[in-house]
Amino acid sequence: MLDQKTIDIIKSTVPVLEEHGEQITTVFYKRMFENHPELLNIFNHANQKQGRQQRALAGTVYAAAKYIDNLEMILPVVNQIAHKHRSLGILPEHYPIVGKYLLLGIKEVLGDAATDEIIHAWTEAYDVIADAFISVEAEMYDEAASQNGGWKGFRPFIVANKVEESEVITSFYLKPIDGKALASFKPGQYISIKLEIEGEEFTHIRQYSLSDAPGKDYYRISVKKEAGIETPDGKVSNYLHNSVEEGEVLQISAPAGDFFLDTERDTPVVLLSGGVGLTPMVSMLNTVAELNPEKEVTFIHAALNGKVHALKEEVAATAAKAKVNSVVFYDQPTEEDRQSNSFDVEGYITKKWLKENIDLDQADFYFCGPVPFMKAVNSSLKALGVTEDRIHFEFFGPMASLEA
Repeated sequence: MLDQKTIDIIKSTVPVLEEHGEQITTVFYKRMFENHPELLNIFNHANQKQGRQQRALAGTVYAAAKYIDNLEMILPVVNQIAHKHRSLGILPEHYPIVGKYLLLGIKEVLGDAATDEIIHAWTEAYDVIADAFISVEAEMYDEAASQNGGWKGFRPFIVANKVEESEVITSFYLKPIDGKALASFKPGQYISIKLEIEGEEFTHIRQYSLSDAPGKDYYRISVKKEAGIETPDGKVSNYLHNSVEEGEVLQISAPAGDFFLDTERDTPVVLLSGGVGLTPMVSMLNTVAELNPEKEVTFIHAALNGKVHALKEEVAATAAKAKVNSVVFYDQPTEEDRQSNSFDVEGYITKKWLKENIDLDQADFYFCGPVPFMKAVNSSLKALGVTEDRIHFEFFGPMASLEA
Protein backbone atom coordinates (compact mmCIF):
# COMPACT_ATOMS: atom_id res chain seq x y z
CA MET A 1 0.00 0.00 0.00
CA LEU A 2 1.14 3.54 -0.73
CA ASP A 3 1.19 6.16 2.01
CA GLN A 4 -0.75 9.39 1.61
CA LYS A 5 2.35 11.47 0.88
CA THR A 6 3.28 9.23 -2.04
CA ILE A 7 -0.29 9.31 -3.35
CA ASP A 8 -0.33 13.11 -3.17
CA ILE A 9 2.96 13.36 -5.07
CA ILE A 10 1.76 10.98 -7.81
CA LYS A 11 -1.50 12.92 -8.19
CA SER A 12 0.44 16.17 -8.46
CA THR A 13 2.12 14.80 -11.61
CA VAL A 14 -1.18 14.17 -13.41
CA PRO A 15 -1.20 17.50 -15.33
CA VAL A 16 2.41 16.95 -16.38
CA LEU A 17 1.65 13.44 -17.60
CA GLU A 18 -1.33 14.73 -19.55
CA GLU A 19 0.92 17.22 -21.33
CA HIS A 20 4.13 15.20 -21.72
CA GLY A 21 2.96 11.58 -21.45
CA GLU A 22 3.50 10.62 -25.07
CA GLN A 23 6.94 12.25 -25.13
CA ILE A 24 7.87 10.28 -22.00
CA THR A 25 6.71 6.95 -23.42
CA THR A 26 8.48 7.63 -26.73
CA VAL A 27 11.76 8.15 -24.87
CA PHE A 28 10.99 5.12 -22.71
CA TYR A 29 10.62 2.74 -25.65
CA LYS A 30 13.67 4.17 -27.44
CA ARG A 31 15.95 3.75 -24.42
CA MET A 32 14.56 0.33 -23.48
CA PHE A 33 15.02 -1.14 -26.97
CA GLU A 34 18.51 0.35 -27.24
CA ASN A 35 19.52 -1.54 -24.11
CA HIS A 36 17.26 -4.59 -24.45
CA PRO A 37 16.84 -5.26 -28.18
CA GLU A 38 15.68 -8.80 -27.36
CA LEU A 39 12.34 -7.30 -26.34
CA LEU A 40 11.74 -6.48 -30.00
CA ASN A 41 10.95 -10.20 -30.30
CA ILE A 42 7.77 -9.48 -28.29
CA PHE A 43 6.65 -5.93 -29.05
CA ASN A 44 4.72 -5.07 -32.21
CA HIS A 45 7.06 -3.16 -34.51
CA ALA A 46 4.20 -1.64 -36.50
CA ASN A 47 2.55 -0.13 -33.44
CA GLN A 48 5.92 1.30 -32.41
CA LYS A 49 6.55 2.95 -35.78
CA GLN A 50 3.01 4.35 -35.97
CA GLY A 51 3.19 5.74 -32.42
CA ARG A 52 0.11 3.77 -31.33
CA GLN A 53 1.90 1.91 -28.54
CA GLN A 54 3.39 5.13 -27.19
CA ARG A 55 -0.02 6.82 -27.09
CA ALA A 56 -1.65 3.80 -25.47
CA LEU A 57 1.00 3.53 -22.75
CA ALA A 58 0.85 7.26 -22.11
CA GLY A 59 -2.90 6.95 -21.55
CA THR A 60 -2.41 4.03 -19.17
CA VAL A 61 0.27 5.84 -17.13
CA TYR A 62 -1.94 8.93 -16.95
CA ALA A 63 -4.92 6.87 -15.75
CA ALA A 64 -2.79 5.05 -13.18
CA ALA A 65 -1.60 8.37 -11.75
CA LYS A 66 -5.09 9.86 -11.73
CA TYR A 67 -6.56 6.86 -9.89
CA ILE A 68 -3.53 5.86 -7.83
CA ASP A 69 -5.64 6.00 -4.67
CA ASN A 70 -8.40 3.89 -6.25
CA LEU A 71 -6.81 1.51 -8.74
CA GLU A 72 -10.05 -0.47 -8.97
CA MET A 73 -11.19 2.29 -11.35
CA ILE A 74 -8.67 1.11 -13.96
CA LEU A 75 -9.23 -2.64 -13.49
CA PRO A 76 -10.99 -2.93 -16.89
CA VAL A 77 -7.89 -1.41 -18.52
CA VAL A 78 -5.59 -3.66 -16.49
CA ASN A 79 -7.63 -6.69 -17.50
CA GLN A 80 -7.57 -5.76 -21.20
CA ILE A 81 -3.81 -5.17 -21.21
CA ALA A 82 -3.20 -8.34 -19.18
CA HIS A 83 -4.99 -10.40 -21.84
CA LYS A 84 -2.64 -8.91 -24.45
CA HIS A 85 0.39 -9.56 -22.25
CA ARG A 86 -0.58 -13.18 -21.60
CA SER A 87 -1.13 -13.74 -25.31
CA LEU A 88 2.28 -12.25 -26.15
CA GLY A 89 4.20 -14.01 -23.40
CA ILE A 90 5.02 -11.06 -21.13
CA LEU A 91 6.55 -12.45 -17.91
CA PRO A 92 7.22 -11.08 -14.40
CA GLU A 93 10.93 -10.62 -15.18
CA HIS A 94 10.04 -8.07 -17.86
CA TYR A 95 8.46 -5.64 -15.38
CA PRO A 96 11.66 -4.42 -13.64
CA ILE A 97 13.11 -3.60 -17.07
CA VAL A 98 10.00 -1.63 -18.05
CA GLY A 99 10.00 0.18 -14.69
CA LYS A 100 13.64 1.18 -14.99
CA TYR A 101 13.27 2.79 -18.41
CA LEU A 102 9.89 4.34 -17.67
CA LEU A 103 11.41 6.19 -14.73
CA LEU A 104 14.41 7.18 -16.85
CA GLY A 105 11.98 8.48 -19.48
CA ILE A 106 10.18 10.61 -16.88
CA LYS A 107 13.48 12.02 -15.65
CA GLU A 108 14.85 12.70 -19.15
CA VAL A 109 11.73 14.51 -20.39
CA LEU A 110 10.95 16.48 -17.24
CA GLY A 111 14.54 17.30 -16.36
CA ASP A 112 14.94 19.23 -13.11
CA ALA A 113 11.17 19.11 -12.55
CA ALA A 114 11.53 15.39 -11.88
CA THR A 115 12.83 15.79 -8.35
CA ASP A 116 14.20 12.91 -6.28
CA GLU A 117 10.95 13.00 -4.33
CA ILE A 118 8.86 12.53 -7.49
CA ILE A 119 11.09 9.75 -8.82
CA HIS A 120 10.97 7.96 -5.47
CA ALA A 121 7.17 8.23 -5.36
CA TRP A 122 6.85 6.89 -8.90
CA THR A 123 9.22 4.02 -8.08
CA GLU A 124 6.89 2.97 -5.27
CA ALA A 125 3.79 3.48 -7.39
CA TYR A 126 5.20 1.50 -10.30
CA ASP A 127 5.95 -1.46 -8.02
CA VAL A 128 2.31 -1.48 -6.86
CA ILE A 129 0.97 -1.23 -10.41
CA ALA A 130 3.39 -3.89 -11.71
CA ASP A 131 2.39 -6.27 -8.90
CA ALA A 132 -1.25 -5.84 -9.92
CA PHE A 133 -0.47 -6.74 -13.54
CA ILE A 134 1.73 -9.69 -12.57
CA SER A 135 -0.98 -11.07 -10.27
CA VAL A 136 -3.75 -10.77 -12.88
CA GLU A 137 -1.55 -12.24 -15.61
CA ALA A 138 -0.48 -15.18 -13.42
CA GLU A 139 -4.13 -16.15 -13.06
CA MET A 140 -4.61 -15.86 -16.82
CA TYR A 141 -1.58 -18.05 -17.55
CA ASP A 142 -2.87 -20.68 -15.14
CA GLU A 143 -6.36 -20.55 -16.62
CA ALA A 144 -5.07 -20.82 -20.20
CA ALA A 145 -2.88 -23.81 -19.34
CA SER A 146 -5.27 -25.71 -17.06
CA GLN A 147 -8.43 -25.64 -19.21
CA ASN A 148 -9.27 -28.65 -21.36
CA GLY A 149 -7.07 -28.46 -24.43
CA GLY A 150 -5.18 -25.48 -23.01
CA TRP A 151 -1.47 -24.76 -23.00
CA LYS A 152 1.13 -22.25 -21.84
CA GLY A 153 3.28 -20.21 -24.20
CA PHE A 154 3.22 -21.08 -27.89
CA ARG A 155 2.05 -24.36 -29.41
CA PRO A 156 2.72 -25.63 -32.96
CA PHE A 157 -0.27 -25.68 -35.32
CA ILE A 158 -0.41 -26.84 -38.91
CA VAL A 159 -2.13 -24.81 -41.62
CA ALA A 160 -4.79 -27.36 -42.55
CA ASN A 161 -6.51 -25.16 -45.10
CA LYS A 162 -5.94 -21.78 -46.72
CA VAL A 163 -8.93 -20.08 -48.36
CA GLU A 164 -9.01 -16.80 -50.32
CA GLU A 165 -12.08 -14.93 -49.07
CA SER A 166 -11.67 -11.74 -51.14
CA GLU A 167 -8.98 -9.84 -53.03
CA VAL A 168 -7.42 -8.77 -49.73
CA ILE A 169 -8.53 -11.28 -47.06
CA THR A 170 -7.48 -14.92 -46.71
CA SER A 171 -8.57 -17.42 -44.06
CA PHE A 172 -6.21 -19.89 -42.40
CA TYR A 173 -7.59 -23.02 -40.74
CA LEU A 174 -5.21 -24.08 -37.98
CA LYS A 175 -5.03 -27.47 -36.24
CA PRO A 176 -2.69 -28.53 -33.40
CA ILE A 177 0.13 -30.74 -34.65
CA ASP A 178 -0.16 -33.07 -31.65
CA GLY A 179 -3.78 -33.84 -32.54
CA LYS A 180 -4.82 -33.32 -28.94
CA ALA A 181 -7.78 -31.34 -27.59
CA LEU A 182 -8.18 -27.73 -28.59
CA ALA A 183 -9.02 -25.08 -25.99
CA SER A 184 -12.37 -23.42 -26.44
CA PHE A 185 -12.76 -19.64 -26.60
CA LYS A 186 -15.36 -16.93 -26.35
CA PRO A 187 -16.64 -15.51 -29.67
CA GLY A 188 -14.72 -12.28 -30.24
CA GLN A 189 -11.41 -13.41 -28.71
CA TYR A 190 -8.07 -13.64 -30.55
CA ILE A 191 -4.90 -15.69 -30.76
CA SER A 192 -1.28 -14.62 -31.20
CA ILE A 193 0.91 -15.99 -33.99
CA LYS A 194 4.69 -15.89 -33.64
CA LEU A 195 6.50 -15.72 -36.97
CA GLU A 196 10.15 -16.04 -37.91
CA ILE A 197 10.46 -14.37 -41.29
CA GLU A 198 13.58 -15.03 -43.33
CA GLY A 199 15.85 -11.99 -43.37
CA GLU A 200 14.23 -10.45 -40.28
CA GLU A 201 16.41 -10.00 -37.19
CA PHE A 202 13.53 -10.34 -34.74
CA THR A 203 10.45 -12.50 -34.52
CA HIS A 204 7.08 -10.90 -35.19
CA ILE A 205 4.04 -11.58 -33.01
CA ARG A 206 0.61 -10.59 -34.31
CA GLN A 207 -2.81 -11.01 -32.78
CA TYR A 208 -5.72 -12.07 -34.98
CA SER A 209 -9.37 -12.45 -34.05
CA LEU A 210 -10.79 -15.93 -34.38
CA SER A 211 -13.34 -15.79 -37.19
CA ASP A 212 -15.44 -18.89 -36.58
CA ALA A 213 -17.49 -20.23 -33.68
CA PRO A 214 -15.78 -22.22 -30.91
CA GLY A 215 -16.21 -25.96 -30.59
CA LYS A 216 -14.53 -26.94 -33.87
CA ASP A 217 -11.37 -29.03 -34.27
CA TYR A 218 -9.60 -25.99 -35.73
CA TYR A 219 -9.07 -22.28 -35.16
CA ARG A 220 -9.74 -19.96 -38.08
CA ILE A 221 -8.25 -16.53 -38.62
CA SER A 222 -9.03 -14.29 -41.60
CA VAL A 223 -6.14 -11.95 -42.38
CA LYS A 224 -6.18 -8.77 -44.44
CA LYS A 225 -3.19 -8.29 -46.73
CA GLU A 226 -1.84 -4.82 -46.05
CA ALA A 227 -0.57 -2.78 -48.99
CA GLY A 228 3.21 -2.80 -49.37
CA ILE A 229 5.82 -4.88 -47.58
CA GLU A 230 7.96 -2.03 -46.28
CA THR A 231 5.76 -1.39 -43.28
CA PRO A 232 5.90 -3.88 -40.37
CA ASP A 233 2.20 -4.64 -40.77
CA GLY A 234 2.74 -5.24 -44.46
CA LYS A 235 5.65 -7.57 -43.83
CA VAL A 236 3.61 -9.86 -41.63
CA SER A 237 0.34 -9.92 -43.58
CA ASN A 238 2.14 -10.28 -46.91
CA TYR A 239 4.24 -13.10 -45.49
CA LEU A 240 1.11 -14.94 -44.38
CA HIS A 241 -0.62 -14.41 -47.72
CA ASN A 242 2.36 -15.03 -50.00
CA SER A 243 4.64 -17.45 -48.14
CA VAL A 244 2.61 -19.52 -45.67
CA GLU A 245 1.01 -22.48 -47.43
CA GLU A 246 -1.09 -25.45 -46.37
CA GLY A 247 0.99 -27.94 -44.40
CA GLU A 248 3.27 -25.33 -42.82
CA VAL A 249 3.59 -24.94 -39.06
CA LEU A 250 2.81 -21.78 -37.06
CA GLN A 251 3.40 -21.10 -33.37
CA ILE A 252 0.20 -19.99 -31.61
CA SER A 253 -0.74 -18.89 -28.09
CA ALA A 254 -4.02 -19.85 -26.42
CA PRO A 255 -7.09 -17.63 -27.09
CA ALA A 256 -7.31 -14.40 -25.10
CA GLY A 257 -9.22 -11.13 -24.99
CA ASP A 258 -11.84 -9.28 -22.97
CA PHE A 259 -14.03 -8.44 -25.99
CA PHE A 260 -16.56 -11.21 -26.52
CA LEU A 261 -20.25 -11.83 -26.98
CA ASP A 262 -22.27 -12.34 -23.82
CA THR A 263 -24.14 -15.50 -24.80
CA GLU A 264 -26.17 -15.48 -21.58
CA ARG A 265 -28.13 -12.33 -22.42
CA ASP A 266 -31.50 -12.69 -24.19
CA THR A 267 -31.59 -9.16 -25.59
CA PRO A 268 -31.29 -8.54 -29.36
CA VAL A 269 -27.75 -8.15 -30.68
CA VAL A 270 -26.46 -5.74 -33.32
CA LEU A 271 -23.07 -6.61 -34.83
CA LEU A 272 -21.43 -3.81 -36.83
CA SER A 273 -18.18 -4.19 -38.74
CA GLY A 274 -16.02 -2.30 -41.18
CA GLY A 275 -13.54 -4.05 -43.46
CA VAL A 276 -11.60 -6.84 -41.77
CA GLY A 277 -13.30 -5.86 -38.50
CA LEU A 278 -15.93 -8.42 -39.48
CA THR A 279 -13.73 -11.31 -38.23
CA PRO A 280 -14.79 -11.28 -34.54
CA MET A 281 -18.35 -10.43 -35.63
CA VAL A 282 -18.60 -13.54 -37.81
CA SER A 283 -17.42 -15.60 -34.83
CA MET A 284 -20.22 -14.05 -32.76
CA LEU A 285 -22.78 -14.54 -35.53
CA ASN A 286 -21.90 -18.20 -36.06
CA THR A 287 -21.99 -18.83 -32.32
CA VAL A 288 -25.46 -17.33 -31.90
CA ALA A 289 -26.74 -19.30 -34.90
CA GLU A 290 -25.50 -22.54 -33.33
CA LEU A 291 -26.46 -21.91 -29.70
CA ASN A 292 -29.60 -19.79 -29.98
CA PRO A 293 -30.95 -19.56 -33.56
CA GLU A 294 -34.11 -17.80 -32.35
CA LYS A 295 -32.15 -14.86 -30.92
CA GLU A 296 -32.65 -11.61 -32.84
CA VAL A 297 -29.42 -10.58 -34.54
CA THR A 298 -28.72 -7.72 -36.93
CA PHE A 299 -25.44 -8.13 -38.82
CA ILE A 300 -24.30 -4.90 -40.47
CA HIS A 301 -21.13 -4.89 -42.54
CA ALA A 302 -19.51 -1.97 -44.34
CA ALA A 303 -16.96 -2.52 -47.11
CA LEU A 304 -15.52 -0.61 -50.04
CA ASN A 305 -17.15 -2.99 -52.55
CA GLY A 306 -17.69 -6.64 -53.37
CA LYS A 307 -14.07 -7.24 -54.38
CA VAL A 308 -12.85 -6.79 -50.81
CA HIS A 309 -15.93 -8.11 -49.00
CA ALA A 310 -14.92 -11.34 -47.27
CA LEU A 311 -17.05 -14.20 -45.87
CA LYS A 312 -20.14 -12.82 -47.61
CA GLU A 313 -21.57 -16.20 -48.64
CA GLU A 314 -20.95 -17.65 -45.19
CA VAL A 315 -22.80 -14.80 -43.49
CA ALA A 316 -25.69 -15.09 -45.94
CA ALA A 317 -25.95 -18.85 -45.34
CA THR A 318 -25.90 -18.36 -41.58
CA ALA A 319 -28.51 -15.60 -41.79
CA ALA A 320 -30.79 -17.89 -43.81
CA LYS A 321 -30.93 -20.55 -41.10
CA ALA A 322 -31.19 -18.27 -38.05
CA LYS A 323 -33.11 -15.17 -37.01
CA VAL A 324 -30.58 -12.81 -38.60
CA ASN A 325 -31.13 -9.59 -40.51
CA SER A 326 -28.01 -9.04 -42.62
CA VAL A 327 -27.34 -5.59 -44.14
CA VAL A 328 -24.41 -4.77 -46.42
CA PHE A 329 -23.09 -1.24 -47.02
CA TYR A 330 -20.73 -0.47 -49.94
CA ASP A 331 -19.38 3.06 -50.20
CA GLN A 332 -17.76 2.51 -53.63
CA PRO A 333 -19.75 -0.31 -55.30
CA THR A 334 -18.55 -1.61 -58.64
CA GLU A 335 -20.77 -1.90 -61.68
CA GLU A 336 -20.81 -5.66 -61.09
CA ASP A 337 -22.03 -5.05 -57.52
CA ARG A 338 -24.88 -2.92 -58.87
CA GLN A 339 -25.90 -5.43 -61.54
CA SER A 340 -25.88 -8.36 -59.11
CA ASN A 341 -27.62 -6.43 -56.30
CA SER A 342 -24.93 -7.69 -53.97
CA PHE A 343 -25.32 -4.92 -51.40
CA ASP A 344 -28.19 -3.21 -49.62
CA VAL A 345 -27.12 0.40 -49.02
CA GLU A 346 -24.68 2.62 -50.87
CA GLY A 347 -22.65 4.88 -48.60
CA TYR A 348 -21.75 4.77 -44.94
CA ILE A 349 -23.54 3.61 -41.80
CA THR A 350 -25.08 6.81 -40.46
CA LYS A 351 -26.85 7.92 -37.31
CA LYS A 352 -29.97 8.55 -39.39
CA TRP A 353 -29.95 5.02 -40.80
CA LEU A 354 -29.43 3.47 -37.37
CA LYS A 355 -32.28 5.52 -35.91
CA GLU A 356 -34.66 4.47 -38.67
CA ASN A 357 -33.73 0.79 -38.88
CA ILE A 358 -32.50 -0.49 -35.51
CA ASP A 359 -34.25 -1.12 -32.19
CA LEU A 360 -32.05 1.17 -30.13
CA ASP A 361 -33.83 0.67 -26.80
CA GLN A 362 -33.14 -3.01 -26.18
CA ALA A 363 -30.19 -4.21 -28.25
CA ASP A 364 -26.58 -4.78 -27.25
CA PHE A 365 -24.13 -3.35 -29.78
CA TYR A 366 -20.77 -4.85 -30.73
CA PHE A 367 -18.51 -3.23 -33.32
CA CYS A 368 -15.03 -3.45 -34.77
CA GLY A 369 -13.21 -1.93 -37.73
CA PRO A 370 -10.88 0.93 -38.66
CA VAL A 371 -10.67 3.63 -35.97
CA PRO A 372 -12.58 6.28 -38.04
CA PHE A 373 -15.38 3.75 -38.56
CA MET A 374 -15.47 2.95 -34.85
CA LYS A 375 -15.50 6.62 -33.89
CA ALA A 376 -18.46 7.24 -36.20
CA VAL A 377 -20.43 4.25 -34.87
CA ASN A 378 -19.66 5.06 -31.24
CA SER A 379 -20.63 8.72 -31.68
CA SER A 380 -23.88 7.79 -33.43
CA LEU A 381 -24.93 5.25 -30.80
CA LYS A 382 -24.26 7.64 -27.93
CA ALA A 383 -26.07 10.47 -29.69
CA LEU A 384 -29.06 8.15 -30.13
CA GLY A 385 -29.17 7.43 -26.42
CA VAL A 386 -27.63 3.96 -26.30
CA THR A 387 -26.13 3.52 -22.82
CA GLU A 388 -22.47 2.63 -22.40
CA ASP A 389 -23.24 -0.71 -20.78
CA ARG A 390 -24.76 -1.82 -24.13
CA ILE A 391 -21.83 -0.61 -26.26
CA HIS A 392 -18.90 -3.01 -26.78
CA PHE A 393 -15.95 -2.63 -29.13
CA GLU A 394 -12.51 -3.97 -29.96
CA PHE A 395 -9.42 -2.20 -31.29
CA PHE A 396 -7.11 -4.06 -33.62
CA GLY A 397 -3.95 -3.05 -31.78
CA PRO A 398 -3.33 -0.79 -28.77
CA MET A 399 -6.18 1.09 -27.17
CA ALA A 400 -7.11 4.47 -28.61
CA SER A 401 -9.73 7.08 -27.92
CA LEU A 402 -13.08 6.93 -29.73
CA GLU A 403 -13.93 10.49 -28.80
CA ALA A 404 -14.26 12.73 -31.83
